[in-house]
Amino acid sequence: MPTRTTTKQGHLTLLRAVLTLQAVTVFVQAITAGLLLSAPSGGALHSAGAYTLFVVALLHLAVTIGVWRPGGGSPRPILYAVAFLAVASAQIALGIAHVKAVHVPLGVLMFGMSVLQVVRIRASGASGGTTAVRGSA
Repeated sequence: MPTRTTTKQGHLTLLRAVLTLQAVTVFVQAITAGLLLSAPSGGALHSAGAYTLFVVALLHLAVTIGVWRPGGGSPRPILYAVAFLAVASAQIALGIAHVKAVHVPLGVLMFGMSVLQVVRIRASGASGGTTAVRGSA
């Protein structure tokens, strides 16, 4: 039977993986946005990527709850995941409405937020991993 520490480390590993996937998905969205401007099939790829990002954001929220619940740490990572999910939802709505003046800068912000979270969780993992549960992730 795994110890509580091993289980917590497993959850943190999963959180690192989901955050990395989230950052990669946002980056791929930037690539498909370029395709959207230059190729007829770019719209379908960008749309599929948007919904993929939404699912990844939901997964991120579920994993942060899974990391927080057993350890009883700070719920701050859950608030970040909820905020990211809200921004992703707004991005989808803005994209459907073709409001590029807000959609593009918000996409850049989302990428920056994702990369920052990946850096934070990886740095906390190097120092023992407890910081991510308490509030840095």
